[in-house]
Amino acid sequence: MNSMTKTPMPEQDAAIRATNFKEVALGYTVQMAQDEAARCLHCKNAPCVSGCPVNVPIRDFIAQIRQGDYAGAYATIRSQNGLPAICGRVCPQETQCESKCVRGIKGEPVGIGRLERFVADWHNAHSTEAPEKPQPNGHKVAVVGSGPAGLTCAGDLAKKGYDVTVFEALHLAGGVLVYGIPEFRLPKSIVQKEVDGLKAMGVKVETNTVVGRTITIDELMEENGFEAVFVGSGAGLPMFMHIPGENLKGVYSANEFLTRINLMKAYREDSDTPIMDLKGKKVAVVGGGNVAMDAARCSKRLGADVYVVYRRGMEELPARHEEVEHAIEEGVIFKTLNNPVQINGDEQDCVKSMTCIDMELGEPDASGRRRPVEKKGSEFELPVDAVIMSLGTTPNPLIKSTTKGLEVNKKGGIIVNEDGLTSRQGVYAGGDAVTGAATVILAMGAGKLGAKSIDEYLSNK
Repeated sequence: MNSMTKTPMPEQDAAIRATNFKEVALGYTVQMAQDEAARCLHCKNAPCVSGCPVNVPIRDFIAQIRQGDYAGAYATIRSQNGLPAICGRVCPQETQCESKCVRGIKGEPVGIGRLERFVADWHNAHSTEAPEKPQPNGHKVAVVGSGPAGLTCAGDLAKKGYDVTVFEALHLAGGVLVYGIPEFRLPKSIVQKEVDGLKAMGVKVETNTVVGRTITIDELMEENGFEAVFVGSGAGLPMFMHIPGENLKGVYSANEFLTRINLMKAYREDSDTPIMDLKGKKVAVVGGGNVAMDAARCSKRLGADVYVVYRRGMEELPARHEEVEHAIEEGVIFKTLNNPVQINGDEQDCVKSMTCIDMELGEPDASGRRRPVEKKGSEFELPVDAVIMSLGTTPNPLIKSTTKGLEVNKKGGIIVNEDGLTSRQGVYAGGDAVTGAATVILAMGAGKLGAKSIDEYLSNK
């Protein structure tokens, strides 16, 4: 074993996985987990923890893996992180805990995410115990949204004996974990297991309930006896470029495209809500983040030739390096330093091509990245049958428009103080509904803070 490099993660072969929706990364064996855990230096000050938004005791759980105490390692992770099987798969560890790992100074950092996934999967395979149901404390709390922020907040409050009800707009709990992240990155059975665990602790989940339409926050508090509300409704409103041709048939937001595939199972032949037949078609995905990679890799699995069109270079892609690598291995073509200026349609108003322009990188902008500048006269036509816009999302304005006195910023994010409290007493918020689209683990950190603040608020009432 080379202590300078991570123990490789077994994966499905690229040519095979590009034709199915089964999980790509297959997980560590016990021996692999032992080998990787042995790379940890068990630093006295554990700098890795400072990179974790929920402060998992990383050094301690890795020491327990080395000792073969996998149940103990799981308990250690769970003390801070309610969704370890999810985080072990979708967390950007490379920019968080692993970026602080001392091993990474002269080689590759310890594969903390891979070890977290191993422990969670081991627990799911071996544990039969139902979670302990705490003593009720007599307080009622509503949680809006069942994504990572909402689930984390609900779990932390339930542990303290609160009577928690989660309200979810869609027909299945899990938020972005079920509608946004594809099966090949995060199997939905894992999300369901986490939701079932919360229900076993007494958390009630009301699906098909659109807060702001079915019921308002004011009604929850004034008529239904909820003493506090946590808003973790995510950022589900897609952004577009506002270029000619965006209303043609065959133009999707990544949000719609992924929701139909992940939640509605549009890739199945017997689907009630199929997406357009992409076999042998050409698809352009505009954008370079993780969502763009998800949309591109789903399109590939539906039989399309796929381009990722991104206005900066490969170095500037915001997506995780691992996701980009997986996409390239699966045959996705990256057209970087290109930007769409128009989508062109045929006589039936269906997409037939996209006019793009070459870009070059100028001086850094406010984000610190070099600003893309158009090269005059470099327009060219890219023949495509579908375009998926993956330009980010913003919070849905529904809750703001139906909740008196709730302040939001110019991007529609709910304004909160350092405790996650909104401009309304007893109403807290966190995750993408506050920040705009971000990561699962940051949303979980916000859910933890919300639960802590609500507990303090109701304990002092």
